[in-house]
Amino acid sequence: MTNRISWDEYFYGIAQLIAQRSVCLRRKVGCLVVRNHQILCTGYNGPPAGHPHPQELGGCERDIEGIKPGERLELCWCLHAEQNAILQAARNGVSIEGAEIYVTTFPCPICARMIANSGIKEVKVFGSYPGEERSRLVLERSGVKAAYVDVSGFRVSLPES
Repeated sequence: MTNRISWDEYFYGIAQLIAQRSVCLRRKVGCLVVRNHQILCTGYNGPPAGHPHPQELGGCERDIEGIKPGERLELCWCLHAEQNAILQAARNGVSIEGAEIYVTTFPCPICARMIANSGIKEVKVFGSYPGEERSRLVLERSGVKAAYVDVSGFRVSLPES
């Protein structure tokens, strides 16, 4: 038997790399949707295509207004990583029915609802998100499994951002 990383560690490393594409000034999030160990689509948090980045607009509106993480999400110009992955799949005609989604932070309640309606069956998470109790409830009630993945012994070396 060879000594190689697990599938969860593999997808964790990729999710961390995807997050580095984010232009969010608060939190860089990456995700990927996988079925049968094959990557179907990816996403990171950022503004809609063609829209100016937060830094070009003078900073994060929610930071400027002193809004706490996890609150007043509608004021952010950016889409979440999960939203971008689901939209990428739709745009490219890729079915994500029955897939798993790996996310660097627990989905917000809006993303949890989108995940439930997209047909994704399982959420694997590497980090917490403020107010995730509501998200957990949405996923649980919708029959979507959600679990933290222990990758504590695995280290990914990424460039400093």
